[in-house]
Amino acid sequence: MGLRGKLGLIFLLVSALAILVLCVAVYTQAQSARLDRTRSFADERIQLAAQNYDTNDVPVLGAKLDDPDLPPQLREAVLEGKRATFKTGSPRAKMWAAVGVKDGKILSIEQDYETSDDSMKALQQALVLGGFGTVALVALVSVILAGSLSRRIVAVAGTARRIAAGDLDASAAEAVGKGKDEVQSLAAALDTMASSLRGQLEAERRFTADVAHDLRTPVTGLTTAAELLPAGRPSELVRDRAKVLRRLVEDLLEIARFDSGVEQADLELVGLGAFVGSAVGRLRMQQALPPDSVVVHQLGPDVTVSTDSRRVERILANLIVNGLRHGAPPVEVTVTGRTVEVVDHGNGYPEELIAEGPRRFRSGMAERGVGHGLGLTIAAGHAKVLGAELTFGASAGGGGGALARLVLPAGPETEP
Repeated sequence: MGLRGKLGLIFLLVSALAILVLCVAVYTQAQSARLDRTRSFADERIQLAAQNYDTNDVPVLGAKLDDPDLPPQLREAVLEGKRATFKTGSPRAKMWAAVGVKDGKILSIEQDYETSDDSMKALQQALVLGGFGTVALVALVSVILAGSLSRRIVAVAGTARRIAAGDLDASAAEAVGKGKDEVQSLAAALDTMASSLRGQLEAERRFTADVAHDLRTPVTGLTTAAELLPAGRPSELVRDRAKVLRRLVEDLLEIARFDSGVEQADLELVGLGAFVGSAVGRLRMQQALPPDSVVVHQLGPDVTVSTDSRRVERILANLIVNGLRHGAPPVEVTVTGRTVEVVDHGNGYPEELIAEGPRRFRSGMAERGVGHGLGLTIAAGHAKVLGAELTFGASAGGGGGALARLVLPAGPETEP
């Protein structure tokens, strides 16, 4: 049951209980008032009958002297010198009134007392109809109010999901509308959190871009100077570290471009299966990889897709290099329709990366080796520009390993 149903049910139960208590109280009060009126009437009759008897020695108004049916409780009260009334119960309710008169006798009268006369029946009917009508009205109002509250909370939840998806300009306060209740406070707090997060991300983006830009010139000079060193093992180590540092700066610049949102895909028609095969061949040549280190499989007919081939090749290169560096060969690349899967035979991706996606400068588990954690981040950035879906998981094969699945978007120009 959703929040709307729960709130509506709570309002209905509380209102029904309150109306029930109110109806019982009104009916009980009406019965008490009727009983008081009947007692007062019987007391007035016995007073008139006693006055007439004391004057004329004749009982009037149906009064009787020393009635044998007089209730014992009433008889005792009269013998104590009181004028009293008493209501008897079943089988037929009656109202008695008695008083002591001259010669030590007891004068009493009795009258029928129906517990439910026409007026009380009418009151019962009015209370029942009014109670059900009020409960129905309260139920309708509670459903409307609960629905309004539920819609506002759902609007806040929807805004939170948009923020989690990267839309930091989404406003929860605008989604829930005007108000001064707790939902509005929740929306304002969510907007404040999004604003703070937006500021932190912007500061991180500027820091990354500034660092990469400022390092580019000295790193280029360092690489050039390293090439001028005399041959030898120390020179090789310097040149190797200089190249690593240069790749790191280039990766940071690329990430900074993703953060700025200026990257756009240059679409073209590409036969995906054939393109993946040629891209893997170029990667083998560039990285001097053994032929059996990367294996390409084509399942089903080749599919022509509208995409940016340069970005697709960069994604594949990063996924394959990551598998070779942190996993174990062979890395298997399987093309099925618009889907490309890259599987290695290592220890697999860490659970945190599978659940949350790649993060910069987080290389994963120690058993998958060390690194800067930028390769998968860049691959995810290119996939986002393409509008593709890049997910990470565990291989379903018996050997385990890490699985990266790239699903290119289906466009009007996609053909089998």
